[in-house]
Amino acid sequence: MRDASALQSLIDDALADTPPGRCVWVALSGGLDSTLLLTLAAQACRRHPRPLRALHVHHGMQSAAEDFERHCRRLASRLGVPLFVERVAVDLAAGQGPEAAAREARQAAFARRLAPGDTLWLAQHGDDQAETFLLAALRGSGVRGLAAMPSGRDWRGARLARPLLGVSRETLDTEARRRGLAWVEDPTNADETLDRNFLRHAVLPLLETRWPAAGQALARSAALAGEADGLLEELAGLDLEGLGGDPGRLPITGLQALSAPRRRLLIRHACRRQDLPTPPLRRLEALLHQLDARADAEVRVVWAGGEARVWRGHLYLLRPADACRPAERGDVWCVDWDGRSPLATPLGEFPATLGREDGTPVRLRVMPRRGGERLRLAGRGRRDLKRLLQELGVPPWERERLLVVHQGEEAVAVLAPRGPRWRVVAEGWSGA
Repeated sequence: MRDASALQSLIDDALADTPPGRCVWVALSGGLDSTLLLTLAAQACRRHPRPLRALHVHHGMQSAAEDFERHCRRLASRLGVPLFVERVAVDLAAGQGPEAAAREARQAAFARRLAPGDTLWLAQHGDDQAETFLLAALRGSGVRGLAAMPSGRDWRGARLARPLLGVSRETLDTEARRRGLAWVEDPTNADETLDRNFLRHAVLPLLETRWPAAGQALARSAALAGEADGLLEELAGLDLEGLGGDPGRLPITGLQALSAPRRRLLIRHACRRQDLPTPPLRRLEALLHQLDARADAEVRVVWAGGEARVWRGHLYLLRPADACRPAERGDVWCVDWDGRSPLATPLGEFPATLGREDGTPVRLRVMPRRGGERLRLAGRGRRDLKRLLQELGVPPWERERLLVVHQGEEAVAVLAPRGPRWRVVAEGWSGA
């Protein structure tokens, strides 16, 4: 049990860990936990001046959502903390369940508001950690899943932190009542058809009749799993460096020299390094089985948000992307370009530049590679683009996404959406 001064000291310490001068945000749902966290944060920021803001995400998934927002506005006004409300549309048709869809919508809202270097405080506590650990165990998760929620992590240039993660729900409830705080109760918290609520209301209380400190013990196990996961990440990082350091391109001979668990660990680590979803176990096992495929085999393993390919002795881990589809000017997508403005294409916008070395003005056209293009290279004359790409080791799937820049009827450069931006630039031209 923590007393009031210990709780406030906990928040003071968390504030001291944030970058000086940067904004601290509190994710404010309106429930007990976040109401108390914002109250403690406001007091800490008055003693140690720091910009403090509250962020409420309005999901619109239930009739009580308006009550949540009204409470948050009253609380923030009373504390003198600026409140920002993000109204989101939760995609319930995505097939990932309402809780996961709402979490994704919240994260998108956080990303819109947080600036690089800001810190967002989340109000999860020790009982939440115990529930998360149990959920992960019941789903058959590995060490990373059992580590549950980290106390802090870097996220999209900002920092996410959970200052109350070591505090029990009982302690927070006692302190909130001592302070006379008001909060709103989410009606869905009583719905035991939801897995987390079933654990909270039925399973954990039963466990505590036999093991009174069950919640704390489970949270402690999650912390130990987190420590082990950190060590495994260090090991995977060392393995990656030993294989060249490129998370998107792993040499197969080096992979095969590792034990099967280390191969799985390294592939997951390499995916995380590129912000790719990690492959489910079955997809990962299917991938590992195909590392011995014939050199001419077209190996491709796909999972939601990611894919793996094997080519020329390397395993490539990448995000799926369509080729540039013909759409305009008859059957060929095409756009005019001055060589200086950001180039908008069906594959995204690129801040590339291209021009003649003698400074002559240019009028360029950009279109997908069609085949048969030839470029004049310094000291080599006119060369077939297909052979050039083979010489450069451009994988076949990347060749489908290349864009060719023309001056009149002459091809003068080849743009790649990923990797080195300019794959080929003709004699007398320069690109950046």
